[in-house]
Amino acid sequence: MVNKILFITLSNIGDVVLTLPVLDFLRQNFPNASISVICGVRPKELFVNSPYINKLIVYDKYAHLAQKLELFNNLRRENFDLIVDLRNSFLGAILPTRFRTSPFLMIPRYIQHMKDRHLYRVKSLRLGNELAKPVDKTFNIARADEEFIKKILQENNIREDDRLVVVSAGARSGSKKWPRERFVQLIFKLVNELSVKIILVGDKGDVALSQSIAKELKSQVLDLSGRTNLGALAALIKKSNLLICNDSAVMHIASYFDIPVVAIFGITDDEKYAPWSQDSSVVKKEIFCRPCEKAVCRFGTLECLSRVQVDDVFREVKDRLEKKVISKIPQDLKRILIVRTDRIGDVLLSTPVIKAIRERYPNAFLAMMVSAYAREIIEGNPYLDQVIIYDKDTKHKTWISSIKFAKDLNKKKFDLALVLHPTNRVHLITFLAGVPRRIGLNRKLGFLLTSKSTHTKQFGEKHELEYNLGLLNFLGIKAEDKRLYMPIKEESEKKIEEMFQFQCLWSKDKLLAIHPAASCPSKIWPVERFAELAEKLAQKYGFKVLIVGAPNEMGLAEDLIKRIHIPVINFVGKTSISQLASLLKRCTLFISNDSGPVHIASAVGTPVISIFGRNQAGLSPKRWGPVGPKDKFLHKEVGCIKCLAHNCKKEFACLKAISVEDVVEAASVIINQH
Repeated sequence: MVNKILFITLSNIGDVVLTLPVLDFLRQNFPNASISVICGVRPKELFVNSPYINKLIVYDKYAHLAQKLELFNNLRRENFDLIVDLRNSFLGAILPTRFRTSPFLMIPRYIQHMKDRHLYRVKSLRLGNELAKPVDKTFNIARADEEFIKKILQENNIREDDRLVVVSAGARSGSKKWPRERFVQLIFKLVNELSVKIILVGDKGDVALSQSIAKELKSQVLDLSGRTNLGALAALIKKSNLLICNDSAVMHIASYFDIPVVAIFGITDDEKYAPWSQDSSVVKKEIFCRPCEKAVCRFGTLECLSRVQVDDVFREVKDRLEKKVISKIPQDLKRILIVRTDRIGDVLLSTPVIKAIRERYPNAFLAMMVSAYAREIIEGNPYLDQVIIYDKDTKHKTWISSIKFAKDLNKKKFDLALVLHPTNRVHLITFLAGVPRRIGLNRKLGFLLTSKSTHTKQFGEKHELEYNLGLLNFLGIKAEDKRLYMPIKEESEKKIEEMFQFQCLWSKDKLLAIHPAASCPSKIWPVERFAELAEKLAQKYGFKVLIVGAPNEMGLAEDLIKRIHIPVINFVGKTSISQLASLLKRCTLFISNDSGPVHIASAVGTPVISIFGRNQAGLSPKRWGPVGPKDKFLHKEVGCIKCLAHNCKKEFACLKAISVEDVVEAASVIINQH
């Protein structure tokens, strides 16, 4: 029979909260036992109001030896039946008792979380029954604390039916703190998009941090940092719908009362210390060096936290507030590399893959390897953590430089490489980089892949977008959202605004953008027809006409402009890829040959007419056509048995078969849909 229990717990508040389930277990199984608790100074508030603790001893590790000996003698006279020492102290080791937990107990590896490890130590004594009658929480919230919180909520017009989110931006260690400005951005997004009420909490050390957040957000938050004891904090958390925090004691208090938590983790091992309430999640980025559990980042970057984006946290919060069923899929992949090193249109048609992987692996470190030319297509993509540039034309042109690139890639310790476009070099690089899982198409050194699909793109049986998404089958992922994504950058928006103002282009103007060039002569519609088309559409719909293109397309653009007998504005060679996206976003219609800018326009929501020539299945509009809901393509068969591409013997009859009237008619259909 166990009548007297000594419970020795830890010094930090969060660590002590992780031991409270042990106390609850003991009270379940020994409801009549007298319980004495030894804890440090900081966590004593967890026990002072508890009617279930018979004696609370606050242990001062800096006390004189005589005081410690006096404490030992007093405890020895108590004749405890059971000593549960979760601190592995000298008291737990030498005090006489019938039963005690052992500091040498081997805990199975599958038991990772500290709460469960503490429970295992007690349950291994086989003194209790897990099916015993449930008891009230040992951490008892005083009525005065509940009334204090109730009054504050009433004074600030926070009702019972409001969605209340508590935010704790602080942590005991600076290496556990997510950047302050991201908390500001997150709270602003939550208030404006999800209509929640926000309360900031924290201890005295967090007051300055919370005040700076509240000052920036003004009336959008209520700041209670430094104004609550642990009991009042717990009372507030119990009234909330959700807690957002770093790895901190507040997280464990919310977990103890089974309140949903979205916790942001960096250096800490979440398998040991993650929130443990039922509907909770950890937002993290699995960079190669985490979890290090070091107080100081050895690289001086604290990249494990800085990589966590506002949208990463927002998605988790939104899912929990809207009570979506969160699939508990094992997160077996921690670091994922997507590879696509060809042109801008190809990379854009790969962007739905990025989102699909992010949704399946929300905490993975997700990088994409692209050519230097395609960099701006994915820089700023909210689902990516890093853009890796493989500059095959200059910096990494030689095999020696490519091998060095692979060696550097190896340091990032990727678990998986998803190669969307097969080339000899990327297959060799991912192999030499030691990526254990390599998925792609069985072509161009495809034997170096660990999982491969038959290459059938040359048959053009489906769209390039679908070919890309098809490789996700190896991961058991089915993409729901197939929209292209092109980041719009603030600096590009400003630059285009300046350029438009200089050209006297205003928001009320109807703009037609034309791209007369392409990567091959077999894709270029006759320039004289572009000229005639521009004049007809300008006359019919009042368009102002813009010509766009890359610097190396200037000659063709100037030839076109000479043939147009109305004013046009030449933007060829004057915009970056990012600026081109901002320009096309402002247009009513975009007409182009089959080229990368077609997919940029689709991604930013501008209707497109794309003109196709060559009679090859792998180059057909079925594979490469624009994918926007209003987009159209024009393509005509002219009886060619075999396409000779730029060596055409029929003077590109397929392109000439498309008349100006065909394009005007397609434009009319699009414009009349507005």
